[in-house]
Amino acid sequence: MITTHILDLESGSPAVGVEVVLTGPESLRVNSVTDEDGRVTSWSLPFEMGPGSYQLEFLVSAYFARKGGTTFFENIPVQFVIEDVNRSFHIPLLLSPFGYSTYRGS
Repeated sequence: MITTHILDLESGSPAVGVEVVLTGPESLRVNSVTDEDGRVTSWSLPFEMGPGSYQLEFLVSAYFARKGGTTFFENIPVQFVIEDVNRSFHIPLLLSPFGYSTYRGS
């Protein structure tokens, strides 16, 4: 399972309504939007997730535009490799208009 959470460091609040695109093996491409807690906890996957290279792309420019601001980053791609599909993968994003950080969460 792949999940994510976005925290807007400028406001100290969850980033609500950010579109996130998950891509991976076998031409996988699915979109979701962060909920009221800034989270994506499930995806409508067309098949079982397998080992391979994946990417979460956070489409953040529209989020900042809705807030009346600007950002240096239009989209933020985070690439990672899944070897053991029985583990959970949580990839949080700490976000500000001019910087970001990510890590493998639990």
